[in-house]
Amino acid sequence: MRWRVNVLYTLLKKRKTIINMIRNLTIRPGETRPVDLHVHSNRSDGSETPSALVDMALEKGLAAFALTDHDTTDGLSEAIAYAADKDIEVIPGIEFSTEYEGRDIHVVGLYIDYTEERFQHYLKDFQNSRDLRNQKMCKKLQEHGVDITYEQLLAEFPGSVLTRAHYARFLLAHGYVKGLPEAFDRYVGDHAPCFIPREKVTPMQAVHLILQSGGIPVLAHPILYHMSNERLDKLVATLKQEGLAGIEAIYSTYNAAEERQIRRLAAKYELLLSGGSDFHGAAKPGLSMGNGYGKLYVPYEILAGMKQYLSK
Repeated sequence: MRWRVNVLYTLLKKRKTIINMIRNLTIRPGETRPVDLHVHSNRSDGSETPSALVDMALEKGLAAFALTDHDTTDGLSEAIAYAADKDIEVIPGIEFSTEYEGRDIHVVGLYIDYTEERFQHYLKDFQNSRDLRNQKMCKKLQEHGVDITYEQLLAEFPGSVLTRAHYARFLLAHGYVKGLPEAFDRYVGDHAPCFIPREKVTPMQAVHLILQSGGIPVLAHPILYHMSNERLDKLVATLKQEGLAGIEAIYSTYNAAEERQIRRLAAKYELLLSGGSDFHGAAKPGLSMGNGYGKLYVPYEILAGMKQYLSK
């Protein structure tokens, strides 16, 4: 229990600092523009630059969006600086890739203090482990007839945290496959010959890291984990005990019944509602920032609830 007390103490101690750091925690009365609290740039596996996302959000008529790249905060400074004189709020975020009972589970952090020293130290260690894994995957691909080096991969995707999506795009661009699905099936998918598992944290650890950075930990797209209702309930209950504050109840691929299911979980465990497109640009064709596949709508009230939570 002591570590939980320490985490909460750290969070409370930093609350005023975090609120002052964030550009705008003011709730806009009467704001009717929607928000998007789950967006990726080319600093992880998206195709658009952080600045381009700001322009896109303005074109889409959004009041705010959260930049939540996978396991990196490298794009946040660019997006926030570019948006400083524009009528759009960029929420500093991240999406941690974690593992729970053999499944990939993603935890989004919103309003994080991405400059916090211990937080960045952890990310650096995690990225170093990624580098080693990527070098091993390049060697595997070479053994299977692909002319690729780690340096080549970095040169083709400068400034990105490399993921399997980048390998797939490399294979497609160099004529080894005819489509991205084939790249995963033949080379880099979970059961393909060139796949090497990467080091992952647990979702509980991700929640703690987000709390320590003063942010709001949110369980991302829980429907996508294809768990039974009982297992999903257990996961949410466990994470709530660790400090989970929100759950993604509005998401691009949810149908009405799935959204109702997650809203019920949110009510049961007194969690904040969150929602987002999970926009990746060209990596997810047909999925748009702000409105997903055409029907997504995340009302400003969702963000207002988060701002109220942080202001307490």
